[in-house]
Order: sequence, then structure tokens, then C-alpha cells
Amino acid sequence: MFPEHRPRRLRTTPAMRRLVGETTLRPRQLILPMFVAEGIDAPRPISSMPGVVQHTRDTLRKAAVDAVNAGVGGLMLFGIPATRDAEGSGAVDEKGILNVALRDLRHELGDATVLMADTCLDEFTDHGHCGVLDADGAVDNDATLRIYAQMAIAQVEAGAHVLGPSGMMDGQIGVIRRALDEVGHKDAAILAYSAKYASAFYGPFREAVDSQLKGDRKTYQQDPGNGREALREIELDLAEGADMVMVKPALSYLDVIKAAADISPVPVAAYNISGEYAMVEAAAANGWLDRERTILEVLTSIRRAGADLILTYWAAEAAAWLD
Repeated sequence: MFPEHRPRRLRTTPAMRRLVGETTLRPRQLILPMFVAEGIDAPRPISSMPGVVQHTRDTLRKAAVDAVNAGVGGLMLFGIPATRDAEGSGAVDEKGILNVALRDLRHELGDATVLMADTCLDEFTDHGHCGVLDADGAVDNDATLRIYAQMAIAQVEAGAHVLGPSGMMDGQIGVIRRALDEVGHKDAAILAYSAKYASAFYGPFREAVDSQLKGDRKTYQQDPGNGREALREIELDLAEGADMVMVKPALSYLDVIKAAADISPVPVAAYNISGEYAMVEAAAANGWLDRERTILEVLTSIRRAGADLILTYWAAEAAAWLD
């Protein structure tokens, strides 16, 4: 008799579909990226990311508490300074906006969430690159690592539980791990941006952090066509002591997330980035997509690919829907 197999039997009711569902999406798996700006007295909307703002220190605290109450697993903090210089000195200054905001949130939340910090210079440099430049205008890998080590220590001492080195400098995980261990911060974890691609989808983020970048970051971020290279980067970061690894962006790199999950003995994260957010928001605003269904489908697809953790600007909202 045809058909002999009827998979539809397991799709008959919502209860049945829930019972046999293969991929879970829970609030604890979501991390909310947040922006805090120096020298503003009210939240500043980011035009290319509807619903996302540059926070003041006060509004950051409130939004962070709300997100934690919604059940998100962690917060990733980015700082936007009022002034910049070639060395990105605001990144290591204990009075710099990112370090001050980390102290604010650690005081407000304690260990109720996992507080993460972007350990990169691009928000703090007047040229917008993720590292310092040499005499020829190229990013100087090793000179940058020395600053990353200082930045990492400053962020942990300000209250970060987890550091997120996102600059794609060779050797950055090992240098940061040794620097932290040498000063006694052995419990600080590192979320390595192991496979970070030179993507066209970063555009809205550059507005969000008021990026000063001219040109591109193709000499240190990965070529979008390279998959095996991503696995090499992940293996190097693991060997250097990464506690978690990440693929960024997410939606155009689901195959890389899957490959990372297949080889990684530590949790795998994926960053559902600004351009991915903006596309869905724009389509939903025009009535072309059901917004809630689309967001949950996007996040579920990233989990299905193998990500244990997802950084997403929808984290707090999606967490409320999921619970």
C-alpha cells in the first residue's frame, strides 16, 4: 500500500510537533549586544537598526536589568567614546566609556548574568581599524596584541566575566590568556571570534559604533569564500586557550557554524549581525514578512546549524516570546 511511510503523523497537532521537535531555542542561549555612548544625555536611535539605540550609562543599566529579567544568557557590551586617537587609548583607560559601563553593570547585576566585553580597538581608533597602524598604514599585528593584553586586563578588572577579542589578529587568544593569567585573572573566560569574515552585512553596526573606518578590513578578516581557513582559525584559537569560539556573521555562514560544531570541544557561538537584523526589520516594516515568525525561524536555523549560543539584537524580545 502506498504510501507505506507517513511522516505527517508526527505533525498533526502543536503538542505532537512540540514533543518531537529536534532543535530547541531557549532564552539562556541568547546574548544581547548593547551599545553605550559617552557624552549623550538620552538614548540615541540607530537609524539602520530600528529598535536598537546607543545607551546612556543610566539607560544601559535599566535595559540590561530588563534583558536579564527576560532570561537572556548574557550581555555583550560595546563602547562609543567621545574622542578617539590613533592608539585607541580609551580602550585601556579605566575611565573610558566601556570600562566605566562594565563597572556599572557588574555593580547592578553582579553574577546574575554573564557580562561580556568587546576586546577590540575599532571603536576607539580615529582610523577605525581593529589595531594600531605601522608607518605604511597597515595594521601592525604584534603591536596591536600588546594593547589587547592591556585592554583585556582593564575589562576584567572593570567587571567583565568574558572577553570577546574580535580583531582577528594572529595570536590574540594566546597573548590575552597569558596576560590574564600573569596578573591572577585565571577565571576570566575568552570567547574567541575565531572565524570572522570581511562581510558586507556589517554596515549598520558601523553606524551603531560611529566607525571612523575608511577602506576595509580584508587584510585581517576572512574572505567570504574560505571555509577550510575558518577551521584552521578555530583550531589555532583552541590551541591558544579559547574557552568558546564564534563564527561571524551567522546566516551566510551556517555551513561554517556546522563545521565548527563538528570539531569544537568547547561551546560554539554565532553572531546574528546588524545587517541580518536590518534586513528582517525592513521587510517586516513593509509587511512582507511576519516579524515574530521570521525572527524565531532565523534564530532556530542558527541553532540547528550547531550554535550553542547566539548573539542577537533580538535576544531580550525573543526571550520573552520563548517563555
